[in-house]
Amino acid sequence: VKKVGLSNGLIGFLLGLLILLGGCTTTGDSRTDLEDSTGDLGKSTPPRAGEADIYVNLAAAYMRNGQMAVALQQAKKAIRIDPDNSNAQNVIALIYTRLGESGLAEMHYRTGLNAAPRDPYIRNSYGTFLCQQGRYQEAEQEFVNALKNPLYQAPELAYTNAALCTADEGNRERSKAYLRKALQANPNFAPALLQMAKLSLMDGDFSDARIYLQRFATVAPHNAESLWTGIQ
Repeated sequence: VKKVGLSNGLIGFLLGLLILLGGCTTTGDSRTDLEDSTGDLGKSTPPRAGEADIYVNLAAAYMRNGQMAVALQQAKKAIRIDPDNSNAQNVIALIYTRLGESGLAEMHYRTGLNAAPRDPYIRNSYGTFLCQQGRYQEAEQEFVNALKNPLYQAPELAYTNAALCTADEGNRERSKAYLRKALQANPNFAPALLQMAKLSLMDGDFSDARIYLQRFATVAPHNAESLWTGIQ
């Protein structure tokens, strides 16, 4: 299963929860500030899609079709219009990652995070990037950061990416724990079901592996990876 990213609902493939409310009593000049973890997603007047987002969507479409040169051109236009647009920083980082320019990719991820530190979508994408670089602990922290936003609409994605990353690191039990959380968030999330089948197979839990693979087949078409898992 490849790690996938998501970006603010604008681009499906870019796309990645508890909030504790406490009360306090103030006396004199003492004051406790409660930090809002929702970021732009919780603003009463969220930013409207502007000209920059049009170019973001164009860049994503061209990238999806493998037209990387045109995709990069559109992403650069978006950034020229709005350098603080986290969607634009996210998509250009993904493009540079595809092109093997990891230094430029990380620079744009960090720029996007500076502009929108509580954006769960770019956190998830950056976590995926870090995992691909073998920076497993940093990657896991980014997935955790994405999940801190209670308005994140795709928690199963960040949980599954965290599971894939910890599995790459060699921690299958931790990976399974993340997958269980992913399936609690979305019981029909195909990547989590397939990964659970694979890990169960590796652990010799053939009955569980079969169950997860059957559940996968009810929500997604078989692919080479799922068929090979079934053969095993």
